[in-house]
Amino acid sequence: QVRLVESGGGVVQAGGSLKLSCAVSVRTLTSYAMGWFRQAPGQERELVGAISWDGRTIEYADSVKGRFTISRDNARKTATLQMDSLTPEDTGVYYCAAGYAVSVIQKAPYWGQGTQVTVSS
Repeated sequence: QVRLVESGGGVVQAGGSLKLSCAVSVRTLTSYAMGWFRQAPGQERELVGAISWDGRTIEYADSVKGRFTISRDNARKTATLQMDSLTPEDTGVYYCAAGYAVSVIQKAPYWGQGTQVTVSS
């Protein structure tokens, strides 16, 4: 069974930064691409970005390009979302997910419980 636990959420002022971490309980993380998603109140969940199993392919939503950075450490079985220049529009619950490829990360079978990020203006 694959278990994901996010951490690092909180309240930050606009223009600030937060770093989210996702700890994955799995035999080997190299079997999975990792994705970060978010869901704002009253809105559908959207993909923030994803990283391939080897870190060579990273994709971002247009809304976060140049501000957010995804990375992973397969030895430590973690994925990280560094968020800079935050705006109130980045507020939401952030989820990490483990899937079989970046191209199908929307269909990831394993999800964390989410962590709240609130950006105040």
